[in-house]
Amino acid sequence: MVGATGTGSPVGRAAAERVADPARVRAARRLVSAPPNPALQRLAALAARLLAAPASQVSLLTDVQTVSAVAGQDPALVGSTGPLTESLCTVAAAGGEALVVEDAAADERVSSLPPVLSGAVGAYLGVPLVGEDGHVVGALCVFDPAPRAWRDTDVEVLADLAAAAVAELELSALSLRYESDRLRWQLAVAAGGVGSFDWDLRSGELSWDAQMLDLFGLDEEGFDGRIETFVAGLHPDDRDRVSRALREAVDTCGGYEAEYRVVLPGGGTRWVKARGEALEGADGRAVRLLGAAYDTTGEHEDETRVARVLESMSAAFYALDRDWRFTYVNAEAERLLQRGREELLGGVLWDLFPGAAASTFEREYRRAVATGEPVTFEAHYAAPLDGWFEVRAWPGPDGLSVYFLDVTARRAAQEQAERERAATAEALRAAEGSRLLAEEARRTAERTAGRLALLARVSDDLSATLEVEEAAARLAAHLVPALGDWVLVTLVQDSGGLRDIASRHADAARVPLLHRYAARRLAALDPVVSPVARAVAGRRTVVVPAPAAEAFAAVLHDPLARDLVRELAPSTAAVVPMRARGETIGVLTLCRDADRPPLAGEDLLTVEDVAERAGLALDNARLYGRQQRMAEAMQRSLLTAPVQPDHLQVVVRYRAAAQAAQVGGDWYDAFLQPDGATVLVIGDVMGHDVDAAAAMSQVRSLLRGIAHSGGGSPAEVLADLDATMVGLGVDTTATAVVARLEQTGDEHERGVSRMRWSSAGHPPPVLLAPDGTVTTLAAEHHDLLLGIAPDLPRTGAETTVERGSTVLLYTDGLVERRGQDLDEGLVALRAAVADLAGEDLDTLCDGVLDRLLPERPEDDVALVAVRLHPQDRPRPPAAGPNRVPPARPLAPGRA
Repeated sequence: MVGATGTGSPVGRAAAERVADPARVRAARRLVSAPPNPALQRLAALAARLLAAPASQVSLLTDVQTVSAVAGQDPALVGSTGPLTESLCTVAAAGGEALVVEDAAADERVSSLPPVLSGAVGAYLGVPLVGEDGHVVGALCVFDPAPRAWRDTDVEVLADLAAAAVAELELSALSLRYESDRLRWQLAVAAGGVGSFDWDLRSGELSWDAQMLDLFGLDEEGFDGRIETFVAGLHPDDRDRVSRALREAVDTCGGYEAEYRVVLPGGGTRWVKARGEALEGADGRAVRLLGAAYDTTGEHEDETRVARVLESMSAAFYALDRDWRFTYVNAEAERLLQRGREELLGGVLWDLFPGAAASTFEREYRRAVATGEPVTFEAHYAAPLDGWFEVRAWPGPDGLSVYFLDVTARRAAQEQAERERAATAEALRAAEGSRLLAEEARRTAERTAGRLALLARVSDDLSATLEVEEAAARLAAHLVPALGDWVLVTLVQDSGGLRDIASRHADAARVPLLHRYAARRLAALDPVVSPVARAVAGRRTVVVPAPAAEAFAAVLHDPLARDLVRELAPSTAAVVPMRARGETIGVLTLCRDADRPPLAGEDLLTVEDVAERAGLALDNARLYGRQQRMAEAMQRSLLTAPVQPDHLQVVVRYRAAAQAAQVGGDWYDAFLQPDGATVLVIGDVMGHDVDAAAAMSQVRSLLRGIAHSGGGSPAEVLADLDATMVGLGVDTTATAVVARLEQTGDEHERGVSRMRWSSAGHPPPVLLAPDGTVTTLAAEHHDLLLGIAPDLPRTGAETTVERGSTVLLYTDGLVERRGQDLDEGLVALRAAVADLAGEDLDTLCDGVLDRLLPERPEDDVALVAVRLHPQDRPRPPAAGPNRVPPARPLAPGRA
């Protein structure tokens, strides 16, 4: 029983230690969380009545005593807690059997406990409550202010009532868990946009839920519950196929799966994917068909965009599913495979092309699927194709993607060259006394083989990266020392200027000297007569004979640059243009020292071939980087700089996904409401394309206007935004968190602020306290995404924030990715913030992004963080200057 406040007694502390088993505490805590149970109250009253006791009590024991039911006492005690060390129920639970006390003041087991000392308990009878897992979770007791004798039948009656009390507690806990599971399931289905259907085959009635009606653009009045109405709503080209799938499921009592187009009542179509199962009746025939459906329009739109790109490719491409069936072929693949896509699609590769079975094609394809790694190879296919093909195959979750080129002409040229070399070698061997000629032929063959191997390595190495500087560094490593003693790789910029992007010297001790020369030489070069300028303008190789050092010095206007090139002392050199798509995109300046012959003959041809391959690879990398920068710049242009209110420092970050020319819907915002409160916003519109970016701009602008003009709470702002999106026809879904930092005069004196926030399906904010503690601000209710159900009310939460604290808001790309769920991401985020707690705000934000994001992130990430600096001291220099609008007028008519 709950006693008077005190420190407990040795007896109470000993009993509390005996019941401190963690497994027992967990078992009791599960029952404590159950809602109040009227039946439990009736059992407590029955115990007091049957045993003629003035009072009774049901107590649960975790790390405190919690009263679950009382009789003969103040009903307000239900739900109250007290220390274990002061409770007779703790002593009863610790003993594991009935505790019978006839004279409490004279019984040394309980005489020192506060309820006895206060005179509230003169006699006590308590029975442990044993849960279904065998753990003692509490006690049922009756007690009397005066001493009294207890009979054996009293103990038996109380034990029976204790068993009934445990059963009621277990039932309440089970009901709570069932209700929580049911609510989570309903929220998951609603958030996922999944509709359900039930077709009663005996009555013919077809039942749809609200989500299913929405997929077909109907309401309850517009749907008559007939299967014919469903079929009539399908696209005419899909009706027969879907009807066959339904008949087959009904006839076989099996599964139903179909993807079809819905013709919406207002015009337009929508793709829907449905799955179901036919239920068998007592006679073995199907009686019902149950299932679910969801919108797949976005997937088909993505597939259409990808198909346009693939159809424009000059290379052949096809895709196979995991059963080796063709799922896609582009026009070039149709031409090379000599079959139309109507014949290929759905066909099995090994059936349509039996020559591929048990060949290099099958062996490499199966290796790619088994290992999960891409493969590259060349192989010959017999008639009717009768050609050589260079193949690259990438495995994926849906099967295998294959890119291939017809290299028959190249192979024929190589074979002809091999035959000619073989004939030459044979003639040389046949000529008596031609040892020197034979040796030269051997060396020529070796050089040719080495040259071809080098070119192959360069092509493979440069095609493996899309980073310009990395590709240039790899190129330099292939050239030095194989073909020269040092090299400079120069890129022609979009402005027409030149930039050295890589260098390499065979002598490690001379690398710093080469770096100093590279840092000065382009600015000092003669723009007309220098070898670099002539190679760029003339698009041909410029050979610099000995002494190359003096030739270079003669076209340099900088005395220090002339001294550096003379110290490098190149004997000969060649400046070779790198071309791509009809333009010169850069040059190689390859130099040799005096101990090597000038670049000429096959060596010079090899350098030119390397430059030709490098030009295309570097141009591809440059185009990729340009597209990625363009996408990121477009995204940033849609965002504005945050405000910097007095003693609040706001930092924002945006990191684009690694995919080129990809824009997304992530955004951040920070602005002031007319009353001076600071509003922080983070959001993510669904999608990763220009449409998503445009929708993001609309949603963000609407939110800013609503928050500023209305001045409402975060929950009111999100509710108004949801309704406005519907009213203005902004057809998109988005997640968002809106937080408002405000402060009363009293809070200013106490050095705290108040943060109110509301979340629309977005990851929770993170709070870093001044003492380094990191917590996740999880709201009590998880509201749905914007654009899902605007008529549902939205909830908010608030917390007190100490000065010196930091609040971080972020989008899901920071904590969610393939192979990692949200909980794992939140743990990693809290750990990173804790490690960086002592850093300034800019360093903290950059550190969090660097630690949590992979090298090539798959999703955009936006982040906004605010640090509340102490107001009794000047604004720190690290926070930068204040930046707020010059005035914040209220709208007419607003107080």
